[in-house]
Amino acid sequence: MTDTARATTPLDTLSDAGVAVWLDDLSRERLRTGNLADLIRDHRVVGVTTNPSIFASALSKGSAYDEQLAELATAGVDTEAAVLQITSDDVREAADVLKPVYDGSGTVDGRVSLEVDPRLAKDGDATIAQARELWASIDRPNAFIKIPATQEGLQAIEDAIAEGISVNVTLIFSIERYGKVIDAYMAGLERAQAAGHDLAPIGSVASFFVSRVDAAIDPKLDELGTDEAKGLRGKAAIANARLAYALYEERTATERWQKLAAAGARPQRPLWASTGVKDKAYPDTLYVDELVVAGVVNTMPEATLLAVADHGQVRGDTVSGTKAEAEAVIEGLRGLGIDIDDVTEALEAEGVSKFEASWTELLATVSDGLARAAGNDSTEEAGQ
Repeated sequence: MTDTARATTPLDTLSDAGVAVWLDDLSRERLRTGNLADLIRDHRVVGVTTNPSIFASALSKGSAYDEQLAELATAGVDTEAAVLQITSDDVREAADVLKPVYDGSGTVDGRVSLEVDPRLAKDGDATIAQARELWASIDRPNAFIKIPATQEGLQAIEDAIAEGISVNVTLIFSIERYGKVIDAYMAGLERAQAAGHDLAPIGSVASFFVSRVDAAIDPKLDELGTDEAKGLRGKAAIANARLAYALYEERTATERWQKLAAAGARPQRPLWASTGVKDKAYPDTLYVDELVVAGVVNTMPEATLLAVADHGQVRGDTVSGTKAEAEAVIEGLRGLGIDIDDVTEALEAEGVSKFEASWTELLATVSDGLARAAGNDSTEEAGQ
C-alpha cells in the first residue's frame, strides 16, 4: 500500500501495476549511510542487483572499504579471496536489510544478487563450483547467485537450481537463448523436487538486457538513413523484450510448468536489466514506461530510479498483447538486412568481455588496496 504521508509517485504506480522495482547498484557507503533502507522505504525498492562493474566502481571511490582492506592485508589474504569476502559481506548485509521484504513477499522479492567470476562464463563446471561457494559464503536465503546465460552456463544454472541455490540468470539477449534458460530452470526444479527440496524458496529471475540492443542496432539504422530505418530507431530493444515476455507467458501456460507450480514452484520472473537510456534523444524512463506488466522485475540504476519517481509515464500494462507488433519490428529490421540474432550473439560476447574487464579492474583495485594497507601497517610498525 502506498505511504499516505507523501505524494504518490510514478514508482508507486509502477509497483501497484505489479512490477517489482529493484536497484541496480550496491556499495558499502550506500549500506552504511542507510541510503538503501531509505530507497526501500521511500521509493518502493524491493530488491538489489550487482555486477562486477558496480563493485569495481564502489571499491574505487571513498574510504568505506579501507578498514576491511587493512584487516585482510594483516591476515595475508590474497586478492581473489579478498574480493570474494568483500563482495559477499556487502551482499549479505544488503540481504539482511531486505529480509523484511523477503518475508513479507513470501520469499519472492527482497533478493540481492552476486555474480560468479565472469571469466568462468565459458566453463560450466567452474561456474557451478563457484556458485556453491558464493551461496555458502553469503549464507542468506534471499541471495541470488548470478550466472551468465552462455551456452556453457545453462547446465550450471540447472545444477544450481537442482541443489536449491536461487539464481539470477544474467546477460540474456536472444529469445532463442531465453527459451533454453526457461528449460534449464524447469529441469532444475524437477530435479530439486525429486531430491526432496521444498520448491517454494527456490527463486530465479531471467535478466533480459534491454538498452544495449538499441545501442547496437540504432547506429546500423542511422547508417542506412532511409525513412523506414529512421522509423525503427529506438524500437528494437522494447520489441525484443516484449517477445521475451510473450515466450514467458507461453511457457508458464504449459502442463510441465503447471505441475511444478502445483508443487510449490515460483515462476522465473523476467527481469528487465540495462534499463538506463544510452541515447539522450530518448526519454530517460523509456525502458521502464514501455515495459510495464504484472509479474516482472525492472532493475534500475539510481539515476533511472529517481527519474521514474520524478516524471515516469507509467500508464498501465504496455506489454500484454504486443507480440504481433513486436514481431513486425523484428521483421522490419530483417527486411533492412539487420538480423536480430546476429546482434544478440555479438552482444552476449561483448557483455561477457565487458564484465571480465570490470572483474580485472576490481581485482586490481583490491590488490592496490591490500598493498597500500600493508604498506601503511609497515610504516606504522616502523614508527613505534
